[in-house]
Amino acid sequence: MANNIPSPKPLFDTLDNVLLHHPLLELADIYSDDFKHAASFLKAYKGSQGTFNAYRREIERLLQWSWLIAEKSVKDLRRTDIEMYLTFCQSPPHSWIGTKKAPRFLEKNGERTPNLEWRPYVVTISKIAHRKGNKPDIKNYELSSTAIKDIFSILSSFYNFLIQEDYTEVNPILHIRQKSKYIRKKQTKSKIRRLSELQWEYVIETAEIMAEEDPDQHHRTLFIMTALYAMYLRISELAASERWTPKMCDFYRDHDGLWWFTTVGKGNKERQISVSDAMLAALKKYRRSMKLSPLPSPSDKTPLLTRYKGKGAITSTTYIRKIVQRCFDRAILRLQEDGFIEDADVLLEATVHWLRHTGISDDVKIRPREHVRDDAGHSSGAITDKYIDIELRERHATAKKKPIK
Repeated sequence: MANNIPSPKPLFDTLDNVLLHHPLLELADIYSDDFKHAASFLKAYKGSQGTFNAYRREIERLLQWSWLIAEKSVKDLRRTDIEMYLTFCQSPPHSWIGTKKAPRFLEKNGERTPNLEWRPYVVTISKIAHRKGNKPDIKNYELSSTAIKDIFSILSSFYNFLIQEDYTEVNPILHIRQKSKYIRKKQTKSKIRRLSELQWEYVIETAEIMAEEDPDQHHRTLFIMTALYAMYLRISELAASERWTPKMCDFYRDHDGLWWFTTVGKGNKERQISVSDAMLAALKKYRRSMKLSPLPSPSDKTPLLTRYKGKGAITSTTYIRKIVQRCFDRAILRLQEDGFIEDADVLLEATVHWLRHTGISDDVKIRPREHVRDDAGHSSGAITDKYIDIELRERHATAKKKPIK
């Protein structure tokens, strides 16, 4: 790939500002209709931050490749063009690859201006590598099989939208017959990234220790770790946003005296999660630390997660990640001190989402699959089935002592 290809500038800003910015390319006037249709398409996904971000990423990449590399409107792209684009995504020029996730636009003199450090592709390294002082190298950029699946799915939806808008007549994604050439198939279901029983025991005990040491700050930490595990919450379901602010009254008791928690998850879908006795006890302990009554009333509008300093709800998922990571770090040290070096090394890679996976994986062993499915907000039982690892344990048990002679 030639190195003289210019680095593209960002096209779409944040969810709130997506329609306020015109492409800042010299080719903007030529492809203004492409931009307008893409912006209209993205507007339909403003209900979910995560979905919007994923769709923005893929649409933005396609537009930039189509305009700067293929020098075509997206409405004129055909099967061979998309195949060339997929090859490009697997090995983009270095000028298109960044080593950190940078915001697309920056605030300057009251205006949103493009960030010159932003790149459409980003190379990442593991948490362990980062802790060892390693730096991401653009030469090591690699597109995962999951990322390629996202390209097919999102761009197909985009072209179906363009067809409905009478902007084009064909969906070139559908014409690619040998998708296996790009997507690697697996014989077995993908591994669920989760904590072992020992790791979870150390993590939750660490949260309890931190709460005893600094009640004012870490009773909240203990509640967060418990809620992520016991109610399978996603981090976005704990942070306040424009579409949803978790409040104490989202815990409620029904006419049978059973406790539930209401949340809004992926796809802006509201669901009710059954609250276990252990989770209810954790809620009581957390509320007492806040000088509140043991259980909330239907009129209790107190934010579920409040800032340690200042007033109001926590709105940053990054802030919640830091709280969880602080607990992970303490647990890692305890594991190392007790001689569980391998378990500590694995925990170095853990993310917040592993707690949701761990809670689902542990519960699906003892609860009906359909109950776990509904509490987790899975769209089908097939997704919940991915968490069932009993068959794997049995398969390995029969192989463990196979003789060679």
